[in-house]
Amino acid sequence: MKVLYGLAIALIVLAAAAVAYAVSPRALEGVERPDPQRFDGATVAHGERLALIGNCAECHTAERGGAYAGGRPIPTPLGTIYSTNITPDPETGIGTWSQEAFRRAMYEGLDREGQHLYPAFPYHHFTKVMPEDVDALYAYLMTREPVRNEPPENELRFPFNLRPLLAGWKLLYLDNERFAGLPDADEKVNRGAYLVQGLGHCGGCHTPRNALQAEKEGEFLRGEVTENWYAPAIAGEVPAAVKWNEAQLTDYLAGRWVDEHGVALGAMAPVAHNLSRVPEEDVAAISAYIALLMEGDEAETDAEITGAVGELRNGDDIGAVIYAGACAICHEASPSPFAAGLPLAYSTSIRIPTPLNLVRIIEDGVKPPEGRPGRYMPGFAGALTDDQMVALATYLRGRFTGLEPWADVADVVARRMRSEPGSGAETAEAE
Repeated sequence: MKVLYGLAIALIVLAAAAVAYAVSPRALEGVERPDPQRFDGATVAHGERLALIGNCAECHTAERGGAYAGGRPIPTPLGTIYSTNITPDPETGIGTWSQEAFRRAMYEGLDREGQHLYPAFPYHHFTKVMPEDVDALYAYLMTREPVRNEPPENELRFPFNLRPLLAGWKLLYLDNERFAGLPDADEKVNRGAYLVQGLGHCGGCHTPRNALQAEKEGEFLRGEVTENWYAPAIAGEVPAAVKWNEAQLTDYLAGRWVDEHGVALGAMAPVAHNLSRVPEEDVAAISAYIALLMEGDEAETDAEITGAVGELRNGDDIGAVIYAGACAICHEASPSPFAAGLPLAYSTSIRIPTPLNLVRIIEDGVKPPEGRPGRYMPGFAGALTDDQMVALATYLRGRFTGLEPWADVADVVARRMRSEPGSGAETAEAE
């Protein structure tokens, strides 16, 4: 049935692409790289603020590459996409792009030559952004250091490597409308909604996707696997042990420790680091909006969680033995604030629908951002066998949540053990 559904969707996209390509997108004339001095300093500063909120550098900077010079691999179920160079280099970047060309890319997903861009560049979120903010972002990028770098070609399976199909995808899923505001919401919540839905593109990771990698309507921010991590739900029923409040969300998003939720790790770490560099009012606005989306959450109270965690049991269980010897010293009573782990009764990684995040964190550990103090946990990939990893993950789920056991722990461990090395927990999406 799923195969037939996929074929039906593919036929619809092909037909839509054929209609859309009755008129091909036009190329826009190139310009000389704008003189950085022509941009007002306040506009550039505003653009920098927006780039931090949009986490632009994280996707457009490859490991050991120049800032914004592209080339970072972005794995998707359809293959690997490499981010583009958005420095003002005239040959490999966007140095010859006019302000009109940049706006068109943000709103329509077309490069200067009229070529369709893959929605890994989330223009389906950027359509919400107001023109003045797009122009400020353009000013900021055009005043960056030009870096000559030609990113690798995308590695997508047929037929997804055929860019004309994206015309059909856009007809089905691209809503080119600016943010109109939320009815009955105050200015703070509306500001947060504007940032979350637009430049922050939080749905890009946290919203479930369909077979064509479009975000599912009606499931905004309900949780999804992305880049081999699970981005938990941050709307509706949230897999947190203790219900979030607005102040906790603000601290967490700004990279500060929250007793009931920990600190942002993995893929959230650079997001939080960037948000820590913008005015607190922006972070507070995002938190106000997310807190509103979480209003229906039925998380347990702190007292219920504390009471639910008992003494070590099943002493002959290999998972219990490993926990007692390798985990309890930090997660129950560590003398060092940097080694003190979140009490596991509060951990989201053992409450989400998949063991993926927990397995990755156990294997690779947790490391603070380079050059900055932070929480540390060693990785156990070389110390535990597959069976021991399965036993530990299963034990943690059972002891600290009381939820149904995961059915796929062994499969997840087997896949992760065979995966490419070097994908440490600094890229995790977990608490």
